Amino acid sequence: MICPMHRPTILGLVAAALTTAAPAGAQTFPSSAGPLAVTIFARGLVHPWSLAFLPDGRMLVTERPGRMRIVDKDGKLSAPLAGVPHVVAQGQAGMLDVRLDNDFAANHVIYFCYNVDRGGSNAVARATLEAGDKPRLDEVKVIFTQTGPGGTYNNACRIVQAPDGNLIVTLGDHFEPRDQAQNLANDVGKVIRIRPDGQIPDDNPFVHQAGARPEIWAYGVRNAEGLAYEPGTGKLWENENGPQGGDEVNIIEKGKNYGWPVIGYGVDYGGAKIHESTHKAGMEQPVWYWVPSIAPSGMAFYTGDLFAAWKGNIFIGALKFELLVRLEHDGDKVTKEERLLRGLHERIRDVRMGPDGALWLLTDNPRGRILRVAPAKQ
Repeated sequence: MICPMHRPTILGLVAAALTTAAPAGAQTFPSSAGPLAVTIFARGLVHPWSLAFLPDGRMLVTERPGRMRIVDKDGKLSAPLAGVPHVVAQGQAGMLDVRLDNDFAANHVIYFCYNVDRGGSNAVARATLEAGDKPRLDEVKVIFTQTGPGGTYNNACRIVQAPDGNLIVTLGDHFEPRDQAQNLANDVGKVIRIRPDGQIPDDNPFVHQAGARPEIWAYGVRNAEGLAYEPGTGKLWENENGPQGGDEVNIIEKGKNYGWPVIGYGVDYGGAKIHESTHKAGMEQPVWYWVPSIAPSGMAFYTGDLFAAWKGNIFIGALKFELLVRLEHDGDKVTKEERLLRGLHERIRDVRMGPDGALWLLTDNPRGRILRVAPAKQ
């Protein structure tokens, strides 16, 4: 997904650079918009987690073991970037999301999320990306560190930047103890909102509530690995992994409680009951959910021209089911689901709409790849 604040001049530069970049030898898959061509753009990544397009047509990619790389316009990987801080990679924890600042073309600032200690605490850092012949990070500064019980599972940690410049970050429940997602005294199972320097905005919902963390924007979430602003509306959409069933798509709003683990549509691993019920006063309902779990991850709204019939649709990668989901929606209501790329047999970790109008995917494997999805006949 391209952040809605990225400037048209940047998009135009990247689109021109990427239009002819995809290698030949595509696999073809059926879809409601006609055959899809999936080509391998780059390979050799180790559990890649997040992808960001740079203004010059290259890409910045994170790898969960603790690295960042730049991918050239011909798919060649750079050496790991110098200046990346020490990352503790255990279980699902490690180097996670990366996001360019809204004014990246002018300031070269990026934000990224990673695990900082053996206890499984997520941190958000900002840095300056020097992307020349020897790319590196400079001026690295941790601007936020998660409070509460840590863990190396259900780490979540997606980042978006709002039009007002503030950062919204998802923080997972770390699997156990589950009830901490309802505890406003820590950041476990929360969505937080901070300024680009890590300070707390004065209008956050719990700033003046005794015993509550002032950075919390919303709470009661489990393992939110998808986060995207809807173009034109400013609505913040999120997806999160349930346990055995009960994956959700939500629209995140200020101060609201999304119910985990009190309400939900899944059961525990092995089938035991988790939730009190599916509904409870004061807790939000998902706009869509999956039973059984597909394990959703990266999410993007489509605004390009290659798939004209899909404008405004939501695309979500599925890890467990190894496919790409397309959701149609009417306002806040999801009206239709299509499951794409069945038979690809790849865990799809991130989904971005490229400035060329194609969909770009990261596959989360020990030999991870960057894939480009476009109409088979362009």
